[in-house]
Amino acid sequence: MDKWLRNTNVVRIVALVIGILLWVVVHMEETNISGNSPLREREETINNVAITTKYDETHYHISSMAPANVQVIVKGKESSVKKVTTSNSYQIELDLTQVGKGDHQVTLKPVGFPSDVEVQIVPRTVHVIIEELQMKEVPVVINVKGTPAAGLKAGQPIVKPAKVYITAQTSKLEQIENVRGEVSVDKAQAAVTKQVRLQAFDKDGKEVTLNINPSVVDVEVPITSPFQTIPLQMKISGEPPKGFAIAMVTQNPDKVTVYGTQDVVDRLEFYQGPQLSVQDLKETKEFALDIPLRNKVTQLDPAKVTVRVEIVPSITKALENVPITIIGQNESYDTKVTLPETAKLNITVEGAPALIDQMKVQDVQAILDVSNLPPGKHELKVTLNLPTYVKLGMPQEVKATVEISEKTPKVTNP
Repeated sequence: MDKWLRNTNVVRIVALVIGILLWVVVHMEETNISGNSPLREREETINNVAITTKYDETHYHISSMAPANVQVIVKGKESSVKKVTTSNSYQIELDLTQVGKGDHQVTLKPVGFPSDVEVQIVPRTVHVIIEELQMKEVPVVINVKGTPAAGLKAGQPIVKPAKVYITAQTSKLEQIENVRGEVSVDKAQAAVTKQVRLQAFDKDGKEVTLNINPSVVDVEVPITSPFQTIPLQMKISGEPPKGFAIAMVTQNPDKVTVYGTQDVVDRLEFYQGPQLSVQDLKETKEFALDIPLRNKVTQLDPAKVTVRVEIVPSITKALENVPITIIGQNESYDTKVTLPETAKLNITVEGAPALIDQMKVQDVQAILDVSNLPPGKHELKVTLNLPTYVKLGMPQEVKATVEISEKTPKVTNP
């Protein structure tokens, strides 16, 4: 050992090793102190941090918030600050749970930051305008698009539910014109059934985003032949026996929906129903009749009609001086009633008391048709037009005599 220590080269080598070790130790300490030391203080600035709002979204709406982003300055130990900058667990919260509608200046609050860091928010407060949400019930409008298969027609959409609720701030609710959806029936041969998403639109036709409940409705669009609803005309034939009369005839329904091709449906103004005979009917009676298909009509709704005929004991009434009206005269001839000489008739009418009591001469038309008759005397049947359900008291023919002669030419003075 003593020999080694006395050896100059050995001493030099040992001194060199010790020097290297001391350099390494000193270098490591400097690195810890200047670089990643957990004890070192650090400040970090984070820009454009979004504000997280906390409020009752079922009753309120934030219509304005300024600013929407802030700057956050974090101070603290190196390790704690590093956790903030590498994590998304922190938030800058705007707590509005204790404020109501109106204008407010509210202080922001840091949430989720380590307890050993100092947090500075710039700016510290924000200006918010809060509106109260309102609910409104509105009808659903369904727009039917497209054309069904040839010869068919789309009916009125059936919507379930027919009304929905919209929720928004009052200012936005006032803009809403309607809530609607769309269904295509293009080339459809049967009823179209589907679920439809609803959208709200303002008065300018622009879509408005708001809460719709429910936002999807069930829609059925019937596909049928073209149709229209028109009056149902009943034809009554025959008469009750003498001593009885029809007081009233009522039918249910009085209108019927007819289906067929478009040209068939368009030209119908009324539909001729079944014929009902009241011949020899002496008492009130109700009839259930099938409505026949006519004139290329393919379907009727309803297909039956109920008719009630009210029969009552009849009364008679004499009507005097009913004037005879001549039709069909030739302008080259003079036509004159010679019998009766007064050109007026005396007749007796029979019917239900409620009708007969109100009858006047003016309610009767006595028509004498002289169309195509040559000059001379002619005995003709008089056609009597009486009010409905009124008949002649004496059911024989009523006749009159007319004389037709050439007109005497007028003499003009030279």
